[in-house]
Amino acid sequence: MSGLDRRAVVAELVAGDALVVSGLGSASYDLYAAGDRDENFYLWGAMGSAVPVGLGVALAQPDRSVVVLTGDGEQLMGLGSLATVGARRPANLTVVVLDNGHYGETGMQQSHTSRGTDLVAVARGCGIADAFSVREPHQVPDLVERIRARSGPAFAQVLISTDEPPRALPPRDGVFVKNRFRAALGLATF
Repeated sequence: MSGLDRRAVVAELVAGDALVVSGLGSASYDLYAAGDRDENFYLWGAMGSAVPVGLGVALAQPDRSVVVLTGDGEQLMGLGSLATVGARRPANLTVVVLDNGHYGETGMQQSHTSRGTDLVAVARGCGIADAFSVREPHQVPDLVERIRARSGPAFAQVLISTDEPPRALPPRDGVFVKNRFRAALGLATF
């Protein structure tokens, strides 16, 4: 599958001041490679949880742009969360699915998106009207603008290549990541 360079796309998406929740595996590696920040919340071992966590952050922080960065495999596991996003409609939430059409964490088997599942149609069917695919580099700046505009919710399926860049491992201490994220928001840590 040809597609966009995942690391270049992620670096462009997170160059602003958005709060970013990343799913397990490659999404977190890509986010960390783009630059570790206190406003990054990396999930480890919580497959299917990136969208629900990001939704909670978006609802709690309505004046901040919130980006969920996940892969097609994780999103397929958590399809029901898109219905909740569609029902709650947080204007500041953008779900970005890095879709290489494979389950990268379990051996690169083809995912359902390679076999006909249309995540954009699923997102629209769940009530996320601003759902679209990003296939070309010139479309990425438009996605960045949607994140900043906070007129969502928005859902972007970013079609990436199957290339596996070297792993860049973010902090794995969940309490540290949580407390750092909370402190960046001016909230108490515990």
